[in-house]
Amino acid sequence: MNPGIKRLLNAGSGPGSARRIARLVQERGLEELRFDIDPNVKPHVVGSILELETSFAPQSFDVIWSSHVLEHLYAHEIFPTLRQFHRVLKPDGFALIMSPDVTAVAHFIVEQGIAAVAYHSPAGPIRPLDMLYGHSRAIEEGHVHMAHRTGFTAERLGNLLLTAGFPTVSVAMQNFEVCALALMPEADDAAIKKTLLASGFNFQELAG
Repeated sequence: MNPGIKRLLNAGSGPGSARRIARLVQERGLEELRFDIDPNVKPHVVGSILELETSFAPQSFDVIWSSHVLEHLYAHEIFPTLRQFHRVLKPDGFALIMSPDVTAVAHFIVEQGIAAVAYHSPAGPIRPLDMLYGHSRAIEEGHVHMAHRTGFTAERLGNLLLTAGFPTVSVAMQNFEVCALALMPEADDAAIKKTLLASGFNFQELAG
């Protein structure tokens, strides 16, 4: 591994690149490595997010991007997975994690009902059932790994990251999503948040 190259781990990438943070990738000159359990999506490395340490050495990455992945794990698997995120990040690195926001989904159910369409995505209409339990059509078509086994509020995800050893954690909530920014001890908080703000992420820091 070339020590001069800055690397981003797209953990649970699916078939595509980290488009939502393309500006961050470009500005920081990051080389993206796509990691997924499904060989059919043709990742750079095939493996389970539960076993990152078998695929990567400590301090291998500058950034981890994990979008809508953790909710597919069981509740007891989240903490050890976040500990592995911490282990493979460099001292000035950070993790950016996206998940459905259970709080927002609950409010929508109370106001609109569990079967109402919350929004439309490239995969079709998305309802509360899809956000809580996994995309119904994908599961019906046999992609059972798309089922959701746990859920997150901003408080839960943030506190899990703090417990996992990240000294600074900030959260943002919008469009039925919670996003957590977990910084390693030497990360440049202000510079990272400035770049992410330009990409639509407005973070609020959690107390440790």
